[in-house]
Amino acid sequence: MKTTRPFVLINMAMSADGKIAPPHRRFVAFGSRQDHANLLTLRATTDAVMCGARTVESAPITLDAGGPEYERRRLRGGLASQNLRIVVSGSGSVDPQAKIFQHGVSPLIVLASGRAPKSRLAKLKRLADCVKVSGKKSVALGQALGWLRRDWAVKRLLCEGGGELNFELLRLGLVDELHLTVCPRIISGRDAPTIADGEGFARLAKVAKLELTRQCRIGGELFTTWRVRPISP
Repeated sequence: MKTTRPFVLINMAMSADGKIAPPHRRFVAFGSRQDHANLLTLRATTDAVMCGARTVESAPITLDAGGPEYERRRLRGGLASQNLRIVVSGSGSVDPQAKIFQHGVSPLIVLASGRAPKSRLAKLKRLADCVKVSGKKSVALGQALGWLRRDWAVKRLLCEGGGELNFELLRLGLVDELHLTVCPRIISGRDAPTIADGEGFARLAKVAKLELTRQCRIGGELFTTWRVRPISP
């Protein structure tokens, strides 16, 4: 059967109680240098890196390859020296001052939906290399991934959050692999974001099911890889 979308990986670091940030949701780095190197190593295997608008705004994120060492890895693997960068914002409400718009190292795509006002889309078109509207009220991720595969030759795509984008990808059965670093921290807080937020699965029978394929302890962190099983019909 012909592949119609990229192979999708999610990479996240979380505290031992499953949080990815404190309740105020502002970026706080709690992973080690090894965890950051692991993220860049994963990026070096993919054609594109994607995250949500709030994640882009929470820190000086650029989503680039991460320096000459990783550019060389990409070239050795037959990829372009820099990955495609993708920001998802259904409403088109991305801060135009976000660092990612000031870092033109590789093409930047914004995925938006039909509810994004034309004025916002016009501003984004001046900042990004491409703005793709897909879906009426929210980004139709399945359609968008198909478009990325067809028009941008994206075969492997890495998603780096946040939790709501991760959940939508999981809910739609669009994730193939989860890379999860468990860090020796307890963040706590009922409003603290997790690796998969959003509405959540209403029925236990429909939850995303995982199969552990790899684990490795380095220092106090546990690096794990999970295969995401297809969602039952």
